[in-house]
Amino acid sequence: MRIFTLGRARKKPGSQLALAIALATGTAVVGTTGFADPAHAQKKKKDKKEEAPAQYSKEFIDAYQPLNERANAEGADLTSLKPEVIALAQRAVSQDEKNASGGLIYNVGAKTSDQALQLQGMELMLASGKTPAENVGRFNFIAYQLSNGQGDFPKARNYLQRAIDANFTSDNLTVSDMRVAMAESFFSEDNFREGLTYLSTAIANQKSAGQAVEEQWYRRGLTVAYNNEIVPDVYDFAVNWVKDYPSVGNWRDAINLTRNLNEFEGPQMLDLMRLSHKLGAFRDKNDYIEYIEAADARRLPKEVNDLIQEAYGNGTVTRDDIYVADSLKIAKERLAADRADLPSLESDARATSSDLRTVMIAGDVFLSYGDNAKALEFYQKAMDMGGANSAEALTRKGIAQTRLGMFDEAKATLDRVEGPRKPIARLWAAYAEQNSDAGAAAAIATEAPPVIGG
Repeated sequence: MRIFTLGRARKKPGSQLALAIALATGTAVVGTTGFADPAHAQKKKKDKKEEAPAQYSKEFIDAYQPLNERANAEGADLTSLKPEVIALAQRAVSQDEKNASGGLIYNVGAKTSDQALQLQGMELMLASGKTPAENVGRFNFIAYQLSNGQGDFPKARNYLQRAIDANFTSDNLTVSDMRVAMAESFFSEDNFREGLTYLSTAIANQKSAGQAVEEQWYRRGLTVAYNNEIVPDVYDFAVNWVKDYPSVGNWRDAINLTRNLNEFEGPQMLDLMRLSHKLGAFRDKNDYIEYIEAADARRLPKEVNDLIQEAYGNGTVTRDDIYVADSLKIAKERLAADRADLPSLESDARATSSDLRTVMIAGDVFLSYGDNAKALEFYQKAMDMGGANSAEALTRKGIAQTRLGMFDEAKATLDRVEGPRKPIARLWAAYAEQNSDAGAAAAIATEAPPVIGG
């Protein structure tokens, strides 16, 4: 547990009572120096500019002072003192008396490691309204720690929010730390969605203030959302994470969690693997095999051929892998005829009488060959014809635009994708958005081999 130190509270005019509370539960004691005589404590203001004198009755002072002395005596039996200090608080009438008795209760609780008693004392002091303004944030943070330790998370969040509102910080505690702690409080009681919403709002506020967001915020939100399969929050955190911290490793993790959370069909997986490959996020043989399966050598022989040759060349896949070798054989057998059919396919797709299936096939084939301008043309035509699988057409139109450097247009296209493809489209849109920023210094260090399909 972090330890924070709080200095002495400012002594109030008209009173000899002073409080010193350490900002660590169970480790510090409130110090008191006694009271002035009752007449002095009760004197009226002589100058309206002066602060009103503290209000202590003679009866309260007579009860408080011996208890305080016993609490501070060496070898005192503090356990037996607990009922007496609690009874003192029940007899407190003025706010000053409640503040003083709260400090004494806190002391006894601290010395006996009784967090429940400490919390009772701290709450009395805060409720009295007599906490110096400079200590309001600190005291609320103590109350948060104590409530949190008791497992009373709603109460803890209430005090933590007050500490945040008071702009409380210390040498090793920032407002950012407290906002993360707030989210953790929700997570502690399995209120995952509300905790993620709070963390997302904190991230948005941080950005709107022009401040950097710590990567750990994204990682924590992503971990909680992923482990509990909370959608769409998991994708929100993944996308914003890779936009702010676009390392190859982070992109790989974001893509893989998207794969793990969904049962994508072949055409959907193909577009996700295309992005992973473009970013240089392939780690091993299985990544190549999944891409090969999704592309299908019978449908897209050029893309499969290029991919396998690359895998052989960089040593990720060895030539004794039967599945890969068979896929390469099929791709090579079909490649010549496939290339020869390109002119007629283009002509048929452009014809006024062309059907939707032909136009979509043309878009897919030209995208696979890296002729992205023609692919874009045919995907747009398919959408204009009506009846097309709009999610697929929009995703691949956005991919073609991205490859053509039309990053703003690509993002606008990809943002329209709904349904099972939406997580895939959001990742492609994040990639397009990064590259659309001219000041991003080339955006991502991809570590990628030549891109399959352009």
